[in-house]
Amino acid sequence: MLRITELRLPLGHAEGALRPAVLVRLGLTDAELARFTVFKRSYDARKKTAVVLIYTLDCELAEGVDEAAVLARHASDSHIRPSPDTRYRLLAHAPADFGSAGRARPVVVGFGPCGLFAALILAQMGLHPLVLERGRAVRERTKDTWGLWRQGVLDPESNVQFGEGGAGTFSDGKLWSQISDPRHLTRKVLTEFVKAGAPEEILFVAKPHIGTFRLVSMIEKMRAEIESLGGEIRFEQRVADLRIEAGQVRGVVLASGEQIVADHVVLALGHSARDTFAMLQRRGVHLEAKPFSVGFRIEHPQSLIDRARFGPNAGNPILGAADYKLVHHASNGRSVYSFCMCPGGTVVAATSEAKRVVTNGMSQYSRNERNANAGIVVGIAPEDYRQDKASALPGSPVNPLDGVAFQRHWESRAYELGGGGYRAPAQLVGDFIKGQPSTVLGSVLPSYRPGVQLTDLNQPGRGSLPDDALAAIREALPAFERQIKGFSMPDAVLTGVETRTSSPLRITRGRNFQSVNVAGLYPAGEGAGYAGGIMSAGVDGIEVAEALAVALLGPHAGAPAMS
Repeated sequence: MLRITELRLPLGHAEGALRPAVLVRLGLTDAELARFTVFKRSYDARKKTAVVLIYTLDCELAEGVDEAAVLARHASDSHIRPSPDTRYRLLAHAPADFGSAGRARPVVVGFGPCGLFAALILAQMGLHPLVLERGRAVRERTKDTWGLWRQGVLDPESNVQFGEGGAGTFSDGKLWSQISDPRHLTRKVLTEFVKAGAPEEILFVAKPHIGTFRLVSMIEKMRAEIESLGGEIRFEQRVADLRIEAGQVRGVVLASGEQIVADHVVLALGHSARDTFAMLQRRGVHLEAKPFSVGFRIEHPQSLIDRARFGPNAGNPILGAADYKLVHHASNGRSVYSFCMCPGGTVVAATSEAKRVVTNGMSQYSRNERNANAGIVVGIAPEDYRQDKASALPGSPVNPLDGVAFQRHWESRAYELGGGGYRAPAQLVGDFIKGQPSTVLGSVLPSYRPGVQLTDLNQPGRGSLPDDALAAIREALPAFERQIKGFSMPDAVLTGVETRTSSPLRITRGRNFQSVNVAGLYPAGEGAGYAGGIMSAGVDGIEVAEALAVALLGPHAGAPAMS
């Protein structure tokens, strides 16, 4: 198989134009090319009147055609190379008597994307994992989440953050990442999703996504596969404590008081498992503070973004709803950037704690809602949020839980500014830039439910975010206008606050993916500070499962890549 990269064709090219283009690029006759498949399709929209599609293709030559000779003819062309083998191979499979040999099975705490893939790989290797998820199964959880959105009723254990599928279930379902992936583990994630019912196009489009409604049924099918392979998933099982003896994990204790023996525990926590973070600190598990970001959700008409990005090609079904990625380095030293952009989506209530307001973005597969939304967020470092600034010695470490306290402060402030009932504080962009309160909506209707309260997000010393973060965002919005015409339109809406862009701490791990000071404990995914989004969390779950298998099976297993 040969791989061609950077094969460029016009957006409106004929359906049958790819094969002739491949023949020309490889210098082959039609009879010499058996078949080809599209591995990836992206686009270049820098010239809006002449958008170009960019293909990566895997080509199988006809029997008798010398592949080495074809490669030799194109030795100077870096875009023609042998196709890499992207198939996933399990490192090992447990002995047939593993389940009856008296060994404690591995435990996976959390059933978001990371826990899902950790459990799936462990099950496929015959290791019969036990999954403990504090929230409910995905369909029950969906009802609970809609209860907050429609009726303002929060269930602290079943919401956007907690439950089967994790926070990614109520998002845009983005399935791309910028992580280094030499073993093509992202392909394993995509393949499993397609097997569970995702559209096959996610295997080749440049920025694949699924959307909430499709994710629900897919997660159920993946759960069924884990169970069919001997795994067990238990919902509404919150882990309240760890059993640690002489630096080795020995099990978990549930909120019900039940103790489960385990020498290998995957901590696939979400970034909002704040009570679990506190428990880990009490137990002496090594944690460290890390940067994260805070800001608002911004909404524009999706048609405005489409026109700005695609010009006369706006609305083309191949291009779909346009997205964007923006960065501004403010004069006060803060960096402002767009986060988790959701084309044709909605702003959603994403809190998991009473009397706190948190926003996030979500899209369905169709991406056909009226508004585009994205987080406009500012980077925050541990020194910015440390709680003991007055007494701290220079260079002393920041308490890892200080980031949680910082998030809670601004989430509570958002609840106050929103007037209660989980309504969110909002302001028109024009008023925000001018520093005046908003009193009436314009042409952009906010999508957040249970609803918004127009206010002044800027109030000095009493605003919705730290003053320097607000100043940086005020400066960034007009700067973004230079990249996307209409971005700072006066009627665009800011809704606050976005605080849970990533975990505020890291559960530190060393080689072989284990905690640096508790053997057998595998911090994983977004909550542990090692992933950001569905794809990277899934990949981390795979790698952690492989490392656990090596530790558990010894010579029966191969050696995964080290952390």
